[in-house]
Amino acid sequence: MDLNAAADAFTAHLTQVRRLSPATVRAYRSDLHDLSDAVGESSLADVDLETLRDWLWRATRRGDARATLARRAAAARSFFAWAKDEELIGLDPSLRLVAPKRGRTLPAVASKDGMRDLLDARRETAADGDPIHLRDHAILELLYGSGMRVSELCGIDIDDLDLDRATVRVVGKGSKERVVPYGIPARDALGAYLTRGRSVLVARVERTAPAVFLGARGGRLGPRAVYTLVAHALGPIIGAEAVGPHALRHSAATHLLDGGADLRAVQEILGHASLGTTQIYTHVSSERLTATYRLAHPRA
Repeated sequence: MDLNAAADAFTAHLTQVRRLSPATVRAYRSDLHDLSDAVGESSLADVDLETLRDWLWRATRRGDARATLARRAAAARSFFAWAKDEELIGLDPSLRLVAPKRGRTLPAVASKDGMRDLLDARRETAADGDPIHLRDHAILELLYGSGMRVSELCGIDIDDLDLDRATVRVVGKGSKERVVPYGIPARDALGAYLTRGRSVLVARVERTAPAVFLGARGGRLGPRAVYTLVAHALGPIIGAEAVGPHALRHSAATHLLDGGADLRAVQEILGHASLGTTQIYTHVSSERLTATYRLAHPRA
């Protein structure tokens, strides 16, 4: 079978059977497309271990990051394991394929004082009653207060909120549902937005939208608008040029652990499938504690 045709069937399998996120499927398809370009007209059965090693070597030479190389190796292993299960090939050439280990890059995290000042300033701005100001304040409070992903936030409908219990039902990666708690400031900001802001935005469209967060024209707010909001609000605090909504998720997780939260509880809140993914935040907390110790302790 042609490699491109097999890759299309594999990505359909990832979407329909394994139910991976669209972003993951796009990444895998891009990796396999790159492999197809590297091997040319070769059929699926012609690809061997040396071909795959040469493919990764070329990516290394052009400067691809170690994380990208590791993902491409993982995509190849997953793809050829599937092809063998489907009896498209007799032997899996990727079994001994090894990629460089990922370098540990710690996420950007805002300080607690910085987040407090930011959210207090946003609350004062929202006091003017402008629906966009109310919405933006609620978004920032909820992202920080719950640690949810931006895609999860944009997908929330009115029925997903439980304001009395201060929880929200979200749909995460792999279409997995979970209920996430959030704090009193987020509940207050949401209440103000729902009663005084969202109703104004809903009135701008003929058909009522079920989404909690709406754009200026009354439609469901998209991830790009949230990215712009967070980058503008959080960039000056963290000092990074490109800060997205994930920075609030990183900050929420780190501050939870700094406050003594159980690692597995944080894993559940964030919706991580693996505890290892959550453990990166323990390194963030450790470095922050070490820095504080060195600044404050007389024997440091």
